[in-house]
Amino acid sequence: MEKQNAVYIMTNYLNTTFYVGVTNNLLRRVIEHKKEINEGFTSKYNLNKLVYFELTLSIEDALNREKQLKNWKRDWKIDLIKKTNPHFRDLSEDIGITKALIDPESSSG
Repeated sequence: MEKQNAVYIMTNYLNTTFYVGVTNNLLRRVIEHKKEINEGFTSKYNLNKLVYFELTLSIEDALNREKQLKNWKRDWKIDLIKKTNPHFRDLSEDIGITKALIDPESSSG
């Protein structure tokens, strides 16, 4: 999952606020969101649950898709998420993120 271009959607535990982002390393970027490393919109609204992602062939494709999704209405984004993730499950484990990656101290017991 490392070094793959992706567009992704993060939300909070209530699934009320959404963030569309793009990255060339989905694993690293989702960990950053979960650790709230970068101050901003996602940390302000606790958007640390990965509910959707698409891998792309190039960063340009990912950027174009991000722009498209950011212009979508909220309901369209929800419908897109529900197609592959109807229960808004956190997909972090699916891409290889474990609790140890987020908080190494808690797993060294």
